[in-house]
Amino acid sequence: MNNKGVGAVFCLIAAILMSARYVTAALFMSSISTWSSDMFRASLEYIGPALPIAAIAALIVGVIFLAVGIIQDRKGS
Repeated sequence: MNNKGVGAVFCLIAAILMSARYVTAALFMSSISTWSSDMFRASLEYIGPALPIAAIAALIVGVIFLAVGIIQDRKGS
């Protein structure tokens, strides 16, 4: 797999990790009868910073791989 493919996979991983954060917060709130934005924000804080940090790291790695792949393609042409 070339660098652009690896970069695209890392960007996909970043998107999945970021969406997992919100799905998890919604699952935490599934047993609550009344929803509010404050409660949802509290459930996001309960999840912690691990998922956003991992998503940002995967996105940075993905963008770097994409950039390297594009630069290599331009040098080869």
